[in-house]
Amino acid sequence: MRSHNFQSRVTTGRLTLPAALFLSAACWLASALLLPAGQPEAVPATGLWQSLGTDGWPAWLSQALSFLLHGVAGWMLIGLNNTFAIIRMRASVQTAFYLLFVAACPLAHWLHAGNAGTIAALAALYFLFDSYQRKQPEGRLFHAFALLGLGSLAVPQLLGLVPVFWIGAYNFRALRFKSFCASLLGVCLPYWFLLGHAYFHGQMELFCLPFRELAHIEPWAPDYRPDTLAVLGYLFVLYVAASGHCLATGFEDKIRTRSYLHFLILLNFCLFTFIAWQPGPGTGLFPLLLAGNAFLAGHLFALTSSRASNLFFIAMLALLFLLFGFNVWTHWQIP
Repeated sequence: MRSHNFQSRVTTGRLTLPAALFLSAACWLASALLLPAGQPEAVPATGLWQSLGTDGWPAWLSQALSFLLHGVAGWMLIGLNNTFAIIRMRASVQTAFYLLFVAACPLAHWLHAGNAGTIAALAALYFLFDSYQRKQPEGRLFHAFALLGLGSLAVPQLLGLVPVFWIGAYNFRALRFKSFCASLLGVCLPYWFLLGHAYFHGQMELFCLPFRELAHIEPWAPDYRPDTLAVLGYLFVLYVAASGHCLATGFEDKIRTRSYLHFLILLNFCLFTFIAWQPGPGTGLFPLLLAGNAFLAGHLFALTSSRASNLFFIAMLALLFLLFGFNVWTHWQIP
């Protein structure tokens, strides 16, 4: 039965990823033609990313580089699954979902700090997962936290994920005194080099900028744009369904895979919480939320075969295309 339903043909088909890439490129082109030129104010520059002056770059260059970096992030999702077998098969469905999620969000089509932060965070996830039950996990945790610290130079809010990564390392039985110290050295390493650069060139405000931005907490009075609410609502429904499936059928996965999935559930929950609490500063974490949700969605749809899951899959795909249309219409009304 599974081999004949629409969900199975899409999630296991060889043309799924090329089709998602084509649809994503088409949405990119459509948003570039339909929406006003100029980077939207809802995509603020954060951290040291401000020094690059991307706001003044040509629109075509910003969108082309953003498409390229999202493609790199999607390729990293495939590498993570192939290395750690999170979906129990060599699948690219998680990357297809990621590309479609990004395509449905015109704000993500512009080059911003979240692109660089997501790539750094995904690379950090690779080393964190690779530390699972290692006899000497110090080197891997050092690299994981160094990459997380490097990404926080562009998106300071990534430093808030340091405790989450410690929880993950503890659950992976990799957190000991030596590995804890290695993680501290790793996350401090990028800032050590930044301090040396800032001091040598007399630009100490450059060193203080990420910490100043991280310490800035907006009063909880979120003024959400309609498109932001729609995207977060869609992602949250998918997150609840995928997380429920992971928790309910976890006995079918290996203990190692189950640990990875539980960490992704925790990571996405923390990202949802921060973005809902601080929608402005949380903009840089949005692409990472899309990547995390894509992994959970890929696990859900690649490993289910019931009639209900097939209908849910079709409904989510249809809503995704409607979401793109709604977001484009919203940007016409609210530049």
